[in-house]
Amino acid sequence: MSSNALNSPASGTPVRPARPGRPRSRPRRRSTLTRPAGLALGISVLWFSLLVMIPLALLLISSVEDGWSTFWDTLTNVQTANAIRLTLVSALAATAVNLVMGLLIAWVLVRDRFPGRWLIELLIDIPFALPSLVAGLVLLSLYGPESPLGINVLGTPASVFLALLFVTLPFVVRTVQPVLGELDRDVERAAHSLGASRATTVRRIILPALTPALAAGATLCFARGVGEFGALVILTGNRPNISEGAPMRIQSYIEVDNTAAAATVAVLLLATALAATLLVEVLTSKGRQR
Repeated sequence: MSSNALNSPASGTPVRPARPGRPRSRPRRRSTLTRPAGLALGISVLWFSLLVMIPLALLLISSVEDGWSTFWDTLTNVQTANAIRLTLVSALAATAVNLVMGLLIAWVLVRDRFPGRWLIELLIDIPFALPSLVAGLVLLSLYGPESPLGINVLGTPASVFLALLFVTLPFVVRTVQPVLGELDRDVERAAHSLGASRATTVRRIILPALTPALAAGATLCFARGVGEFGALVILTGNRPNISEGAPMRIQSYIEVDNTAAAATVAVLLLATALAATLLVEVLTSKGRQR
């Protein structure tokens, strides 16, 4: 019997010629959305639009209502550019410091047991609970003209960095802490039994598992730092070209009824925060694929 006969289909079965090079279409996924779920989704989208999407759209429109030339002139203004630069650099620096310190604090709270641990857990959330103006007063009492430490940062660029450092600390701790608590300790013990050092275990096992949480905490830190206002009002002194942050510059534009310029700076800060969020999402998704 020939090989063609062996490979041929049974008699009476029509043979369809194969179409080379044509990919098979994926079956469409049927929606599982029920009517109550669809109603809930519609209400959620409407609520989100009223609170977020529509105000953001109006903000974008306000930023260009006087023309693109005014938009560009606002961003290239020396005082505005210095305020934006100071805010972004301080937010990046505060995020970098809090990544390290937040990871250390989360590690101590999860892996160690000691007297007073509950108090540290409570104090970590103080920047969340305190109004930002009160946070500025707290920092001013310790790092102002009457500082018991002899450190006065009032009206200096360091005041912006210090204020952002204080208000963004809990974000990394609270995003890393639950992930660190869920890590399987048996994997670390297995690595130690195979001869891996403590540093190697941290670098090859623990840090990769914590990367998404660290990235999320860093994004939250940066976004909060870019938009912080209350603590800066008290601690920075709002000195133009020295300690004036971008949120303070927005307030200055609003006080002189220059809404378009204020919206321009706000749109830039919003775009920066969204770009940072998108970048972190792309990097973490690539890490998961690997």
